[in-house]
Amino acid sequence: MRALAHPARQRLITELFSGEVLTATEAAELCDLTPSAMSYHLRALEKWGIVTRDGATGDARERPWRAAADSLTVTPEAHRAAGTTASRTSVHAWFGDLEEGLDRLSAAVAADGSEQGMTSRGRLWLTDAEERALRERLHGVAREFRGRTRRDHPDGAKPFDVYALILPALTSDPD
Repeated sequence: MRALAHPARQRLITELFSGEVLTATEAAELCDLTPSAMSYHLRALEKWGIVTRDGATGDARERPWRAAADSLTVTPEAHRAAGTTASRTSVHAWFGDLEEGLDRLSAAVAADGSEQGMTSRGRLWLTDAEERALRERLHGVAREFRGRTRRDHPDGAKPFDVYALILPALTSDPD
């Protein structure tokens, strides 16, 4: 959970988990940090198993980095292990850019009546098996579109930040 608690790491995780392969210098430019500060964050994320070094390029000084997996999911066990305060701090950082995204959605609608993007909230009554199945289906849909990067995507594609939450609901129903 501590890995998620820094805004630069958030941006870096977003970029790398979208399929980007970046050097520390490229990542530093995206996050408005120095390359040495970015190298620190990359090594920290590597220690936690979130990123990994990619194969060397022609210039041995510039070592690229990639995501260690195709998605990052924080499990209930990770929240428990981190403790309530650390977990909340990390989740707030993880979703720190959500408000900005909602502002961009509102601005797009106001500017040109855009129909792209959405927010949604609802409640589902699920068995444990159904909840696991829903998680897997959501991951499956996202995997269909993974691997598209700023350098390699279909013509006309635009980046979208995608969030998914499945949280236990507070209910007064004893069942």
